[in-house]
Amino acid sequence: MTEILKAGKAGIRKAAAALKRGGVVAFPTETVYGLGADGLDPVACARIFEIKGRPHFDPLILHECSAARAKKLFSSVPPAAERLMKKFWPGPLTLVLPKAKAVPDIVTAGLGTVAVRVPAGRHALALIKAAGRPVAAPSANRFGALSPTTAAHVKTQLDGGPDIILDGGKTRIGVESTIITFARGVPVLLRPGGLPLEEIEAVVGPVSAPSRRAARPAAPGCLKKHYAPQVKLRLITPGAAVRPSASAAYLAFTGRPAGKWAAVKVLSPSGDLREAAAGLFGALHALERSGARVIYAEKVPQHGLGRAIMDRLRRASA
Repeated sequence: MTEILKAGKAGIRKAAAALKRGGVVAFPTETVYGLGADGLDPVACARIFEIKGRPHFDPLILHECSAARAKKLFSSVPPAAERLMKKFWPGPLTLVLPKAKAVPDIVTAGLGTVAVRVPAGRHALALIKAAGRPVAAPSANRFGALSPTTAAHVKTQLDGGPDIILDGGKTRIGVESTIITFARGVPVLLRPGGLPLEEIEAVVGPVSAPSRRAARPAAPGCLKKHYAPQVKLRLITPGAAVRPSASAAYLAFTGRPAGKWAAVKVLSPSGDLREAAAGLFGALHALERSGARVIYAEKVPQHGLGRAIMDRLRRASA
């Protein structure tokens, strides 16, 4: 049985004790809820893959409570990555760099690099600090399914899997972290996310696109189909001629569509991309439960957090 605890001092203390003895804990970050285990314990990390139904070729992200502790998980850190750490940690930025020897192969899927971040969520930071170990934590959902932004989303998908779910309310950002790696000293975007690309480029200059030839993912969330509801999702241009139907749901960016639908969700009436990102997965969870056989999702502008929103919608519709 999974125990659900409030993310206060007592709950965090109990969750940290569970991590120390090899348990698995779902907990809130500022992005989405993570499914965490001791990141230096291969057996504990194996439970993450088992609970999620996650393939072992898909690497995990290690979470630490400070940049100083996070840097110990890398064998080397280029100067540009140091600048990103100083500017954006704690925050929704993950860096993929050469791994230290202490990092287990199961975390990196056998790759020579490891994905690491320092989350900004106070509950996450308190849990990691209390555990005294880096915490490996992908999103707390079934593999490939919609990411969770509330404890209820975690319970619906994973109840009976993790030992504890820490309930810290709705997450603030609502999409996963931005992932950056470095190839020959050049920053490369592996996944758009909660930190806009424009802010990263203001610190390190132009960021390249990843190679399309990679045989396996270098970081989490890079598979073609991911973050998907259990019903078909179709991407459409706002204003496109789509016939309303009681068997279809509609995800709008700013304006409610005409006609009768199984369900409608509007991400941001004012067109605020941060508001839209924060509500994206919650809206998709609700539309998935509506009984619709298909979800029509409007495209959003591809700048700022719009890049992350469109990345998630494209993978959901693949």
